Amino acid sequence: MITLKEALKLSNEEIKDLRAQLEARIIKERELGAYVEQLAGLPLSKLGEGVPIAIKDNIQVKGWSVTSGSKILQGYIAPYNATAIEKLLAQNLAAFGRTNMDEFAMGSTTESSFYGHTLNPLNHAHVPGGSSGGSAAAVAGGIAIAALGSDTGGSIRQPAAFCGCVGFKPTYGRVSRYGLAAYSSSLDQIGPIAQNVEDAAILYDIIAGHDEKDSTSADVAFSSVADKINGERKLNICVIENYVNNASEDTKKALNSAIDKLKNFGHKIVYKNLEDSKYDVAAYYIIATAEASANLSRYDGVRYGRRAEAKNLKELYVNSRSEGFGEEVKRRILLGTFVLSSGYYDAYYIKAQKARAHIKAQYEKILDEADLIFMPVSPTTAPKFGSMSDPLQAYLSDIYTISVNLAGLPAISVPIAKDGQNLNISAQLIAKAWDEQTLIDGAKSLENLIKG
Repeated sequence: MITLKEALKLSNEEIKDLRAQLEARIIKERELGAYVEQLAGLPLSKLGEGVPIAIKDNIQVKGWSVTSGSKILQGYIAPYNATAIEKLLAQNLAAFGRTNMDEFAMGSTTESSFYGHTLNPLNHAHVPGGSSGGSAAAVAGGIAIAALGSDTGGSIRQPAAFCGCVGFKPTYGRVSRYGLAAYSSSLDQIGPIAQNVEDAAILYDIIAGHDEKDSTSADVAFSSVADKINGERKLNICVIENYVNNASEDTKKALNSAIDKLKNFGHKIVYKNLEDSKYDVAAYYIIATAEASANLSRYDGVRYGRRAEAKNLKELYVNSRSEGFGEEVKRRILLGTFVLSSGYYDAYYIKAQKARAHIKAQYEKILDEADLIFMPVSPTTAPKFGSMSDPLQAYLSDIYTISVNLAGLPAISVPIAKDGQNLNISAQLIAKAWDEQTLIDGAKSLENLIKG
């Protein structure tokens, strides 16, 4: 597949040919199920005439049926463009296809989508990760030049790692959330999934920047990174030793090999431990579900989306939400409602916010001394379909990514190896808030060393 950097140099006629070839390939590769249109047997959604970029099904594109992978939003047509989409269109890029996702971004396998499963292009028996599994599978499967996803607790980095492409979560507030279907408003962030680090940086530069339409958008000076990438820059990199050691044997071996390459190149490597990540999981699932409970209260079958049959208003609410939401979404709404309820708010939600502040302080302390943090993206490679039927087991697959969202830091996943089943292993790099340049420089250096 042509890279984004190469595609941006094409003439209008060449872009037209590229779009036609890509659409034909998407139709041919229907079995992969990376796009909603592939699973639903629908014509490919398109907006604009520029370089085609795949769009996760929770980002508003005017005139598209945007459903967040849910039954409850069937029939909803987006009346406006997300800010990220407007920025794409302004730079001769175009929205091109709705990528499949876990319902309302709540999942790590893309198994909970109303439309069906997306397959991992590296091994079809294994999940592509989630919740941006469709975006990652499309890029890794050669049916998207690049894609937009969203990351609440690892939903860009983890599927990119499972599928073997680059996933980049910017600092919270760096990319506008206007037009993104809210899951957890203090954690959600739009970001790119791309074939390589440079493409991810290019797409990031296009969508980043302050937006007055988004109250969570940070009014912080923005400087482009793609035109200043320096893969030769020597950095101080802190390896989270206990996280590396607790990963599976294949993952640990690949990570240690990558660390050796970084060290031999001239990067300064130090080792530190972070506290037991189980506290990260507890804090994340209290905060995220509490915010989800509030955000998803708007889906009631009255204003938009699918409306259930009912004899009265109460029955309409109950039936629409009962029939419209999948099991995982219901589970998280119930958990969030519980932790926000009278008598439990102080016991759970307030404590989780205190834990969040502690987690953020831990990262900041390390990053005062180091330029980057190095750790796994996931404890294992992509599991097989159906192997994580226990919700808690599924939640633990994001154990190394959720804390980064709690701290609001930028992070990127970079492929470093393949295991015996042709499944990808990636490393995760984390930088100080707003220091995407250092993050991209380090990721580019790692990518160069892996490719040789």
